[in-house]
Amino acid sequence: MAETKRLRSGFTTGACAAAAAKAATLLLVQNRSPEQVDIPFPDGSRKSFTIHSALLLKDNISTCSVIKDAGDDPDVTNGAEICAAVSLQFQEIEKNWVVIDELQLCGGDGVGMVTKPGLAVRVGEPAINPVPRKMIIQAVREVIPQGRLSVTITVPRGKMLAEKTLNQRLGIIGGISILGTTGIVRPVSADAWTATIKASMDVAKEAGLKDIVLSTGRTSEKGAQQLLDLKEEAYAMMGDYLEFSLKEAALRNFSTIHLAGMWAKIIKAALRVPNTHVRNGVLEMVDAANLLAELGAEGKLLQKIKQSNTAREMYEHIQAAGRTELVTGVCIRAREYCEDVTDSQIKVYLINHKADVIANV
Repeated sequence: MAETKRLRSGFTTGACAAAAAKAATLLLVQNRSPEQVDIPFPDGSRKSFTIHSALLLKDNISTCSVIKDAGDDPDVTNGAEICAAVSLQFQEIEKNWVVIDELQLCGGDGVGMVTKPGLAVRVGEPAINPVPRKMIIQAVREVIPQGRLSVTITVPRGKMLAEKTLNQRLGIIGGISILGTTGIVRPVSADAWTATIKASMDVAKEAGLKDIVLSTGRTSEKGAQQLLDLKEEAYAMMGDYLEFSLKEAALRNFSTIHLAGMWAKIIKAALRVPNTHVRNGVLEMVDAANLLAELGAEGKLLQKIKQSNTAREMYEHIQAAGRTELVTGVCIRAREYCEDVTDSQIKVYLINHKADVIANV
């Protein structure tokens, strides 16, 4: 049997920023560019980073960068250059900075600024999360233990990369967030998804919203947006984390939870599958066929359903037969599952590939 390839871990943007900051501090003190630096991690370990670029500027400012390696994780910031500029003087800038224990931490070009409450970072501060902040401070304080320091983190392609994230909706403008809770990116980790889901809900709650819309993807979200008259902050992209998102929404006491999804995801919800990703909750055709039989599918239609290879093929047979009540029945079962998980008011919207709402219960 062939050996399964072990997926490679990588480093977070926070860890890369800390490494770049330490390298820049060393350059400032030693007037020599380090090829590698090692920094402390939250778990007490130390990791080494290769320095991509280093430059000593005028006015006693040094800058170094690290290329982010996310390992085998599908991360939009993989390969991004994370830069840090260090100075012994505080920078005179209007916004996007914070002072922590005599260290001025600034969000430079490509690093977002927080503009909405509800996140782990205060409004007006750079979108550099708490753990990355600690890592940056610890790293530079290994070189200069005390006294005033200014560290500016920049990401040259940050504004462009931010367009592929939910930062704008969360109220983070101007670039990406510097993230990480451990410094390590685990391949196909749920951490980034679940953190974003919770952050989206916190922003919605702080905005005073009573409704939250959970969507499985952008098409589903677009369909819900065309039907519902709700603010942008009300929409939380949950991906496949159905049960997790439902429970998080219930914890925040939203009065109504709206679930928008396409057929394959909604039928999984009807089958009470807590995580709708294919690797976590494979849609068994037998289970789906049995559900549809229970809802009234019979005869030739049921036979076609049982012979279907995909959930989409099942739906096409139902549509061709004009049995819309079966579709409605599936949506009702999905709603009942959500109600059992949350004990909240639930509304379910079935969305097609054109972002049209084709069922609403």
